[in-house]
Amino acid sequence: MTNQPRVVAICGSLNEKSTTRVALQNALVGVKSEGGTGELLDLREFDLPLFDPADRDAGDAAELKRRVREADAVILGTPVYHGSYSSPLKTALDYCGFDEFEDKTVGLLAVAGGRFPVTAMDHLRSVCRALDAWVLPYEAAVPRSHSAVVNGAFTEGELESRVVALGRQTVLYANIEPCPKSFESGENIGAVD
Repeated sequence: MTNQPRVVAICGSLNEKSTTRVALQNALVGVKSEGGTGELLDLREFDLPLFDPADRDAGDAAELKRRVREADAVILGTPVYHGSYSSPLKTALDYCGFDEFEDKTVGLLAVAGGRFPVTAMDHLRSVCRALDAWVLPYEAAVPRSHSAVVNGAFTEGELESRVVALGRQTVLYANIEPCPKSFESGENIGAVD
């Protein structure tokens, strides 16, 4: 890892006016303020067909995996759909695996039209644990997104500060010593499918 941790923020929203994208851009402000470098990986810019284990490099999957693999840490951002994370983010994560996430620090961000989006972050935490990533205890949620972000900007300073803090925390813990392998990763049969 370099002295200046490199963070990629993966946006799981395909919406052109995505609140998730705005929130991730603010998290990247926190990355830069803590001395890291950041890049937004906008899944709208990648051709990622539904995952088929027979073609693990379909479309732009090899490029996505390379960029995630080369990062020191990752921030996963998702809108909440039916209490979980988005299908574009699921597809992107299906193409990735241990090579991209093992021993890597991951920050989580979820955006919901309603109240606190806890379950989406819990689901992402489980996926990351199965890949032996180290997920930050700190996570950022943007509830009531339709009023929380207006014209591409946060309407509440406290909420914006929490999102920026996620970026800072991701840099601060980008070089944390990896934990022993998890039980979940040992049971992750799909990784060798």
